[in-house]
Amino acid sequence: MSWLHSVIRARRGYADQPRFLTYLVTFRCNARCVMCDSWRKAPVQELSLPAIEQIFRQLPRLDAVRLSGGEPFLRRDLREIADLATEHLRPRLLHITSNGFLTEQIVRFCETRNRALPLMLLLSLDGVGEKHDTVRGIPGAWEKAMRTLHALTTRRKELNLRLAVNQTIVDAEGCAQYRALREVLTPLAVPHHVVIAYDQSATYSTTETSEMAPHLAGAFPTFGELPPEQLQALFADFAADVNRYAPLERLAKHYYYRGIRNRLFHHRDIPNPPCVALSSHLRLYPNGDVPVCQFNSTRLGNLAEQPFAELWHSERARTLRAWIARCPGCWAECEVLPNAIYSGDILREVPAMLLGGGMKEY
Repeated sequence: MSWLHSVIRARRGYADQPRFLTYLVTFRCNARCVMCDSWRKAPVQELSLPAIEQIFRQLPRLDAVRLSGGEPFLRRDLREIADLATEHLRPRLLHITSNGFLTEQIVRFCETRNRALPLMLLLSLDGVGEKHDTVRGIPGAWEKAMRTLHALTTRRKELNLRLAVNQTIVDAEGCAQYRALREVLTPLAVPHHVVIAYDQSATYSTTETSEMAPHLAGAFPTFGELPPEQLQALFADFAADVNRYAPLERLAKHYYYRGIRNRLFHHRDIPNPPCVALSSHLRLYPNGDVPVCQFNSTRLGNLAEQPFAELWHSERARTLRAWIARCPGCWAECEVLPNAIYSGDILREVPAMLLGGGMKEY
């Protein structure tokens, strides 16, 4: 099925086969991030390689597979998981997010994986030096991540690797750190992405509360205090820097930044794409559970216990999709961009971007 066909059917409310997989291969983590409780969660039984292969065999061909965590490189069989995804899901892109602590494992993965498939490796850096260590809760976190960055920067073409840094803004100091981090990354020609940390996530919560979606359109409770003057300066930097990206990446950044700005300054839900959770976007937990989305961990079922087709077309799936249709919408980047792409809503940003208005208030 073509992307355009998927867009048309998604906008008409059809629950087609997934096109994008987010697989959290583990909740375990070797960081102690202030904004995430993944490392606090009780251990779960992670899927074995045979169980993963059995699940992947049932899924359709996908556009992209995102392997995340926790810290995905804590799974010593991550390369085998990637190989199974490449063989059975035949994606156009493999995406991995990592804190970058395990340099040797990460470099070896990049060297030994199937390099015919492009790899997007997103390393987390939330500030320079001590600031990053504080956010990640680990002394030496900055040095470890930078060691990985330097080990891979000069080998991107050889390894068919797209390398980027993701900065999570958790407080006012994080806003101020944007420029300092940019100065470190610019000589390395490493793209620098930014997300604003939201207050809480059902995915990583240690409580039994399963639903933490916004109840009001345009709401975005931030994790920490972000003074308006700091945010204004940060968005001014975004506006100056966003045109450095390649066209498609620039389009995605325009879209995300405009949405977060409208929510933080105007409490407006513009843009607000139709959600494609449990349709174009499939999420998979380490134990095989299929949740609704980042903010609703209600269990559709478990793919290690039930066939995909049975689960995907069940009455429970229809009930949960009705919940999705009623949800006023979130603005977590990991949900927003699949929603924007597979609903086609991102195309609305093209005229504004071409006219240079994508970062303005509207």
